[in-house]
Amino acid sequence: MNRRIFLLLLFCLAPAADGWTWGFFAHQRINRLAVFSLPTEMMRFFKNHMRFIEENAVNPDQRRYAVAGEAPRHYIDMDVYGDSALFKLPRYWPQAVEKYSEDTLMAYGIVPWHIGRVKYQLTEAFRQRDARRILRLAADLGHYVADANVPLHTTQNYNGQLTGQVGIHGLWESRLPELLSGNYDFFVGRAEYLYSPQERAWQAVQEAHAAVDSVLRFERELSRSFPADKKYSYEQRGNTTVRVYSRAFAEKYHQMLAGQVERRMRASVKMVADLWYTCWVDAGQPDLTPLLQYQMSREEREEMEQEKKEWEKRMHEARPHDTGCTHGHRDYLSIPQWASVPGSCSVTRIPFRLASQ
Repeated sequence: MNRRIFLLLLFCLAPAADGWTWGFFAHQRINRLAVFSLPTEMMRFFKNHMRFIEENAVNPDQRRYAVAGEAPRHYIDMDVYGDSALFKLPRYWPQAVEKYSEDTLMAYGIVPWHIGRVKYQLTEAFRQRDARRILRLAADLGHYVADANVPLHTTQNYNGQLTGQVGIHGLWESRLPELLSGNYDFFVGRAEYLYSPQERAWQAVQEAHAAVDSVLRFERELSRSFPADKKYSYEQRGNTTVRVYSRAFAEKYHQMLAGQVERRMRASVKMVADLWYTCWVDAGQPDLTPLLQYQMSREEREEMEQEKKEWEKRMHEARPHDTGCTHGHRDYLSIPQWASVPGSCSVTRIPFRLASQ
């Protein structure tokens, strides 16, 4: 199945309060926790605008279907580049485009390169002391960093669709954090300056990709031994009845992963804080005190609200057979068969090729 269709399905089928790609819950939690690792000179400004940083952590997911080129910014399919991908993929965008072509890179995801781009933009926002851009870009950067730390964002088998494990995406990223992150240790220490932010982005991808095998293998092993009639349960989300992985199955899978989800969330929190701090330092450590009382004007609030309405409108303008949206009872663990049939709306992947081919 084309990844764009899959992501649209997840966004539409999952309850809005939960979301996907770490889940709305986890993305917001990661951004919020990162604030407390900042030095005092930054923390006062960020704490004053904590609600904005937290709530807008999900903006990149919400605009994924409305903004051209947004979807590839959330992942990278490392496995399409071969076993030595981490060694042969250029760390910087110009060299990567020269080697593989922009079409190929966009087809298989650009999250580590895009983190570098947003890092530059946030640095410039700090330099200009532009409070609105600082807040928006900081929230966005936190989102992309968190995505880069997710194992299933580094593989073509992003929802277990290639191994008969459809639904594992939501299990790992949403169900486990929502149920169990209350017991995680999120103390990650003070933010540290990153001398090579781009290398740090690739380190995140490398660590996440190394966990792909265990993410898939443990779920497969557990599914074979777990009572089939106990694997799923139903929960009420607002006016919707949703089929979910049962708490018993989730807890057992979580135990088998031996703290893996906690480690990836902790890594995300630390990396977000480090990057925010690095942007501020690279901008010359501007005094943020004058920005403490910043409040969006009425016009700015209306503009943002209209922007979000437009994102939502464009998402729902997709044809019903492409989104899989239903009403009442919804099952967001399985992807309908029609999603991959010829004729369904899709973005064709560019055949992988080397520049020398």
